[in-house]
Amino acid sequence: MNTPKILGFTLLAISLVFGVIFYENIQKPIDFQGYFQKSYYSQFGPIAICVELFIAGYYLFQRSKKANFAMALFGFTAILDILFHITGLLSSGVPVYGMITFVICAALGFYISFSNAFDLGKITLKGTLVSFIMGNAVELFFNFY
Repeated sequence: MNTPKILGFTLLAISLVFGVIFYENIQKPIDFQGYFQKSYYSQFGPIAICVELFIAGYYLFQRSKKANFAMALFGFTAILDILFHITGLLSSGVPVYGMITFVICAALGFYISFSNAFDLGKITLKGTLVSFIMGNAVELFFNFY
């Protein structure tokens, strides 16, 4: 087994473990109206980050050309979640242990995507900007609106 497959499998495992933990922490509303409140759907923000990590890990495991974009998208989303939380702009549903793990995975993702470490196709400036904008959109959707 080579390095991209090992890293991809590790990222897949991390995303699945955290996804299950975050899903179990979701509080279900008592009435039907509760499903349409911000407090309910904002709980899915950490799961969205796990889904992005899962997709990035899957693409890396498959050595897909989409891996660098997915890694950058996950990295921007995870870093922005932490930065917005630290600055007090938005609140995050990710616990501290998740933030620490996501920072490590995001740093790895940035290294892989911007250095083209596994020759999967260099990420373009346009791809970088789109992943940054999409990362912001994910954060704003689950935490602001």
